[in-house]
Amino acid sequence: MHPENISSLTAANIDVCSLANNHVLDWGYSGLFETLATLKKVKIKISGAGRNLFEAQAPSIIKVPGKGRVIVFAFGLGTSGVPSSWGASDKRPGINLLRDLSEKSLFDIQEKVRKVKRRGDIVVVSLHWGSNWGYRIPREHTVFAHRLIDAVDVDIIYGHSSHHVRAIEVYQDKLIFYGCGDFLNDYEGISGYEEFRADLSLMYFATVDPSTGKLLRLQMTPTRIRRFKVILASNIDTLWLRDTLNREGTPFGTKVKVIGDNRLTLQWD
Repeated sequence: MHPENISSLTAANIDVCSLANNHVLDWGYSGLFETLATLKKVKIKISGAGRNLFEAQAPSIIKVPGKGRVIVFAFGLGTSGVPSSWGASDKRPGINLLRDLSEKSLFDIQEKVRKVKRRGDIVVVSLHWGSNWGYRIPREHTVFAHRLIDAVDVDIIYGHSSHHVRAIEVYQDKLIFYGCGDFLNDYEGISGYEEFRADLSLMYFATVDPSTGKLLRLQMTPTRIRRFKVILASNIDTLWLRDTLNREGTPFGTKVKVIGDNRLTLQWD
């Protein structure tokens, strides 16, 4: 969108933008440079893309007064449609491309996290991965997410690419989103995937213990996309989201229930 629309982000007090995805270079390098400059101008931190590999790999660090820091690493994978040529290099701008979900990739992330994480920090790994549609969670996603928690000491895994909500897991008391859905998109009126209700989404509010990184609470506000606006979802739509998350969360031991003000709260084994 036009840089003058940046107020849509500043009005919401957005701290960090994860740019490792399969659309950030749709308008070429000039579009990427404009995006980077626009975000920096309003002091929104950037993860996952840059003018070179060093910038693209650098995490965003947000200080939380009296508690610690939130550190955000962002990666894009080819499974989400990211062209391999979009990967940044020492002399080429682009995104922080994760070539695969191998042990080597895990080790590389582990080294980067070790260099920056200290006591009281919460580390978030943003992964743009997988298909746009469907509820199946590939086994390699689950294995990699668990390894990020066990071996790398990641606290929250923020997975996205699917245009609709997918299952939520709590593993070792750490939060894993496999697919958060689209908060805002331009698919209204396009037919073919109505069953997934891509017009419905969630705002996720996670409370985490800064001393351990363990999830204490996850509350969600259901929303709906209508005429390029985000509005609060109806009671019926909230129940649809509840039922969907409960169905998909069953293999992971999670479920949600409706609480006051038409919100959802997560429960886990």
